[in-house]
Amino acid sequence: MTTDDRLALMIQRQLKARGILGTRVLDAMSRVERHLFVPDDEKDFAYDDRPLFIGSGQTISQPYIVALMTEMLEVEADQTVLEIGTGSGYQTAILAELGREVFTIERIKTLLDQANIRLDKLDYKNIRYKLDDGTIGWQEYAPFNRIMVTAAAPEVPGILFKQLRAGGRMVVPVGGKIRQELMLVMKSKAGKQKVINRGGCLFVPLIGKDGWQDD
Repeated sequence: MTTDDRLALMIQRQLKARGILGTRVLDAMSRVERHLFVPDDEKDFAYDDRPLFIGSGQTISQPYIVALMTEMLEVEADQTVLEIGTGSGYQTAILAELGREVFTIERIKTLLDQANIRLDKLDYKNIRYKLDDGTIGWQEYAPFNRIMVTAAAPEVPGILFKQLRAGGRMVVPVGGKIRQELMLVMKSKAGKQKVINRGGCLFVPLIGKDGWQDD
């Protein structure tokens, strides 16, 4: 089976069959080849319905979760996106397909360097990278239209919410280190917070000043 075939099956069976129907999200997921973002020993499983290890104790989320979080975020073409947790760069690429500019922060240098090289080779020009504690955001470029958090916080990160533009959206897993709930956080024009729970999920913990402490 070719890569194109595997990608098409992923879109049909894992995304559309589970209710991911937004054209822009599906098109973005179709353009980004997931096998380019996983280690060599995981490439045979790149289009499977499961997360995969990418090193340094981190994972790349299953395709459905990537699509669901992206659809929840509702990124528009003229918007800026802050991503917390670059990881392999797969979610970064999806966001870069959709928004005007992506600002991505990763605390693990090896992962950030690898993602930067990978995304540069794929000719993404609208991504800025930062090695730092993602829980404190990127104040220099705030406020952001959208914020994507790809690790689990003990509660909605207050510092990141402050860096969200009025009328903006943030998607973040919230809960304990074993199980969390996937939250859509919306900021009203008046700066008020509204949170919608989209159900259970499982992510690595968000480490940092406004997250979990590193053991």
